[in-house]
This record gives sequence, C-alpha cells and structure tokens, in this order.
Amino acid sequence: MALPAAYAQYKNSKVLTASPAELTLMLYEGAIKFCNIAIEGCKEKNIEKAHIHIVKVEKIIDYLRITLDMKYPVAQEYEKIYSYLSSRLTQASIKKDPEILEEINMHLRSVRDTWVEVMRINGQKGAV
Repeated sequence: MALPAAYAQYKNSKVLTASPAELTLMLYEGAIKFCNIAIEGCKEKNIEKAHIHIVKVEKIIDYLRITLDMKYPVAQEYEKIYSYLSSRLTQASIKKDPEILEEINMHLRSVRDTWVEVMRINGQKGAV
C-alpha cells in the first residue's frame, strides 16, 4: 500500500471510530487549520486560496450550528458564538482582511481550548 493511501485510510479510520466529542474537536482543529491557510492567502494576495479556505471555515461553523441541541442552555451560548463567527467570516470573505481572520482564529482557538478542557474534565479521550 502506498504511503498516501495508508495515511488516507488511517484518517478515515480515525473519523469513523471517534466519539462525538472527538469529532467536534476535529472540526475545531480543521476550522483553525483552514483559517490559517486563508490568512496566508490574504497576506499573499492569493484571493482564490483565501476564498476557498474561508468557505471551508464557514461550512464547519454552519455544521456546528445546525448540530446544536438547543434543549441545553449552553447550546444557546454556542449559537451566539457561531453566529458572530459567521458574520465575521462574511466580512473577511468580502474584504479578504487577514486581521478579521486572525480575530476569528483567536475565537476558534479559545472555543477549541474550552472544548478540550470539557473533554478532560469528563475523562474523554482525545483531550490534550
């Protein structure tokens, strides 16, 4: 088996065996990664690179929003965060402004770090 194929199989297996908490963590990590790439694209004046990766972050945030279970009060707080991030992503997409993306990334890292702490407190694997 070629190395790229083995890596793809490993990643697929990792997703298929992950808990819901781990999947959420993977989504946060992906959003941060794509936001970093979008920042690079903006700084390089590579509009296509920036746009493609901003859209990827938007899709992750949209998914996180639609999967919130609103019967829990904390979900309403996450809805506010995701709504704000979506609004800022729209502005970043229009302006291709790396400063807006840096702000978004700061918030994403904060939410991710909070999620990791919740996972740790609950004794879930995947927490750093």
